[in-house]
Amino acid sequence: MLTMANNSNTMEGVLLDNEPLARYTSWRVGGLADYMYKPSGIADLQNYLSGLANSDNVVWLGLGSNVLVRDGGIRGSVIYTRGCLSEIKFTSSDEMYVEAGVPCAHVAKQSVDKGLAGAEFLAGIPGTMGGALTMNAGAFGGEVWDLVSSVVVINKNGDLITKRAEEFEVAYRTVNLNEGEWFVSATLKIPKGDDQQGKERIRQLLAKRSETQPTNLPSGGSVFRNPEGDHAARLIEACGLKGYQIGEAEVSEKHANFIVNKGGATASQIEELITYVRRAVIDKQGVELQTEVRIIGEALSK
Repeated sequence: MLTMANNSNTMEGVLLDNEPLARYTSWRVGGLADYMYKPSGIADLQNYLSGLANSDNVVWLGLGSNVLVRDGGIRGSVIYTRGCLSEIKFTSSDEMYVEAGVPCAHVAKQSVDKGLAGAEFLAGIPGTMGGALTMNAGAFGGEVWDLVSSVVVINKNGDLITKRAEEFEVAYRTVNLNEGEWFVSATLKIPKGDDQQGKERIRQLLAKRSETQPTNLPSGGSVFRNPEGDHAARLIEACGLKGYQIGEAEVSEKHANFIVNKGGATASQIEELITYVRRAVIDKQGVELQTEVRIIGEALSK
């Protein structure tokens, strides 16, 4: 149950209850959120968070990629950032301020339009900057934190804290963000480049993504992290699992590290397939794959 302080009547955003999360996830699955809040901006988000009880659960969603929400949904509040924390602006000739709800692809496009080079890979990340910062998302050889100069995080009390990039330990798909803190914005430093070359680079990256990934079906993105010196897709394919299905969840025929929703899949079917693939790779390849997607929420009670 959501417990709000007296400042609930000053909220400027949109508060929804019993909201179906399948509408907001790229897998098109997920149960109900007790509450979803769509803030009008960072100050409004501060107000909302400061009114919650310490015991209230808080989960963030942007484009809903790289996350599997179980069929029983999420107790507590889901903070929805897409189209909400959406400011993006240049603070100098080579620095860009971006809020957590800005899609990564928008950052790529605006950077090349400004004649900057080095952020083109963001066009291949189907998520928002908040999620990308949280997991050090990457694509085609680039990683988000290669560009970060500083960030602003918000805690459960609604306090804003500015931190330099050097204050974080960053590795492949991991960032040591404190529990109960979330990224609300970042300042990116992107070097000067050639805008035409940048636009061509984005075109090539998107063509490669379309050619190698199942972009025509709902998926959560790459399911497993690549183990050091190898690729999860190669290991899964070597087990003969391309096309393997549980219900309407299928290991993609196009890219073995993607699980697609063929239409009508449930989160439980996807999670069961993830578990099956992990066990098969351990048994046949001797490698224990680690999930890249976050699995959150509650299973439906049977």
